[in-house]
Amino acid sequence: MTYDYGKVRITLDDYMNKHQVSVSKLAYASEMERSQLRRYMNNEIQRVDIGVLSRICYSLGCEIGDIMKYETRNEGGNR
Repeated sequence: MTYDYGKVRITLDDYMNKHQVSVSKLAYASEMERSQLRRYMNNEIQRVDIGVLSRICYSLGCEIGDIMKYETRNEGGNR
């Protein structure tokens, strides 16, 4: 039997747009290459780096839940 466990989606792009934070500004503040930051913004990474997420949250002054979201397959959240 195969289960659909849902997925974790990085919502960093949404957060940055909402708070008008530029890629260059966040890359500089979080000591990241812009290309690496864009991969996070576009959900193009397979494994998250906790250190990177910590630097992003610190730089933005946000919580991890502000830039990541767990999504279930079912709208009602049934598993």
